[in-house]
Amino acid sequence: MRVERRFMRLAIQECRKGIRAGQSPFGAVIVRGSRVVSRAHNGVWKETDITAHAEVRAIRRACRKLKTIDLSGCVIYSTCEPCPMCFAACHWAKLDAIVFGATIAAAARLGFSELSLSNREMKREGGSPIEVVPGVLKKETRQLFEVWEKIGKGRLY
Repeated sequence: MRVERRFMRLAIQECRKGIRAGQSPFGAVIVRGSRVVSRAHNGVWKETDITAHAEVRAIRRACRKLKTIDLSGCVIYSTCEPCPMCFAACHWAKLDAIVFGATIAAAARLGFSELSLSNREMKREGGSPIEVVPGVLKKETRQLFEVWEKIGKGRLY
């Protein structure tokens, strides 16, 4: 699979948009080929919905736009390694790959209540065919956590 950093940069932009809106520092973009299908940032607090993670919101939007729940042929770019809920949603949506920057451990160090299961572990243990590509623009994606902390949005769920 060819990883395109420009899509991770779009996920970073989406994350920054969410941070400015008072949300936590996570962004995602779903692409098919060279076309952006959907983008989203975390919306947990705004929507009062614990499942409104960036990846889930991006999947919901992509499904509506493509009028299908089968996102085969699509790749999700996420600023942070998806949590188990989001990994499962990516698997169920039949995404071809998950490309992420910062690790789930980095989010946990900030106090987010992450389960300590990496995407590689979930892929292996669950037998998922989804490709997992870690560490894309890792430095830039980790900096999003610093931006979030500096502007005083240190609310945790």
